[in-house]
Amino acid sequence: MTEFMDVHHGMKGITSDQLREAHRADLAIEGEEGVHFKQAWADPDTGTVYCLSEGPSAEAVQRVHERTGHPADEIHAVPLTV
Repeated sequence: MTEFMDVHHGMKGITSDQLREAHRADLAIEGEEGVHFKQAWADPDTGTVYCLSEGPSAEAVQRVHERTGHPADEIHAVPLTV
């Protein structure tokens, strides 16, 4: 499986509760696409949200996000980690 970092823009003012709920929505259906969402981070001031996941493809990650109502603006494979 490949790790992916995806980026969402336009979520200015997001709260920790909203971030948690969005993450939970992804977790609820991730298995249907063979994806696992590991963690999410947000900057409420800029409206940028980052999600780290593992899955078979960027398209699978995007399908989960689209189904839960928050499609990613960018999805990047993360082939190296230290």
